[in-house]
Amino acid sequence: MNTAALREQIQRATEHEAASGQLQQRLEKQLPQLHPSIDIAEGNDTALWRFVSAYIDEVPQLLDAASEVAVKAGIQSQIDPVLKIAEEYFLQPPGILADHPGMDGLLDEAYLAHRLVEEINDLYIRHLGQPLIPLDMTVANLIAHQLIGETFANELDEVVHHSVDQMLCDESFELPSVQAYRDKLVSPETGAAWKQWPCMSRRLGIGLDLNATSQAATGPGEH
Repeated sequence: MNTAALREQIQRATEHEAASGQLQQRLEKQLPQLHPSIDIAEGNDTALWRFVSAYIDEVPQLLDAASEVAVKAGIQSQIDPVLKIAEEYFLQPPGILADHPGMDGLLDEAYLAHRLVEEINDLYIRHLGQPLIPLDMTVANLIAHQLIGETFANELDEVVHHSVDQMLCDESFELPSVQAYRDKLVSPETGAAWKQWPCMSRRLGIGLDLNATSQAATGPGEH
């Protein structure tokens, strides 16, 4: 893993953002239009900015932690291809991201990386009954999806689905070697390594309020 290069890229984007304020300005404009289900505990645009910064910053940490889990659990050969694709999203982003510089672009790339991990987890749960990486990024990814914008985020999702389809198929989960390491996915070593990663959105004071979604759909006074 070349997460040092990812960190350098994030640092450069952070410096670009400090000079331009590009992403912060976009978030401030987006705040009033965010879906009512996104519940920001306090600070409004400040909390939103903290969330986006952490969402981006944690990609290399996430990949390093996943690599450590892979080594300890003895499943490095299975996890490495997943992590490599997530890394390449940053270092060699798809052409769809070419016109998005600075932190604005890294939000898109972080979404691709996080969504890839989420999709791989879903596949492993479906075939083996356990996630490859026991980390719940669902709420954080839904929030990032909203911030990126429905149309473009859906395009990024298609990039993720295409990458997963190319990398893994149903037959790959039928191999004896894959079935053999199922128990390692629930080993104490694997679980302990991931306890340091609680739900990101909850940690940063942003979540989804499904009641707000329901109220927005029915309108005041409707049932």
